[in-house]
Amino acid sequence: MSEYLCLTLIAEAGETESAFKARLTAFWSHVIRTLPDRYEAVYAEAKHFDVTNGRVSRQYMVESDATTAVTEALTQQGITTAPVDTDDVYTKYEASGSEWFQIDH
Repeated sequence: MSEYLCLTLIAEAGETESAFKARLTAFWSHVIRTLPDRYEAVYAEAKHFDVTNGRVSRQYMVESDATTAVTEALTQQGITTAPVDTDDVYTKYEASGSEWFQIDH
């Protein structure tokens, strides 16, 4: 059974939700075309944006063995991530709650 980690992506200081959403859309479009195996490892996206340390943020459930590769791709594109708690592991069932949108691959 797959295990997932929660990856929190954080906007730049002062960046609006709509601007951050546009950057994320551009990033994921790039990943789909150039790194499809990494995109396949992303199981779910939080239905709503949140705020982390005073900045807009969005969470994703990523297969635990692909978290480092996905984080590296994000960093290369200038998208900040919060530190990942590798002890906080989720099952597919837990990553399928009503607060998550499952990504259709």
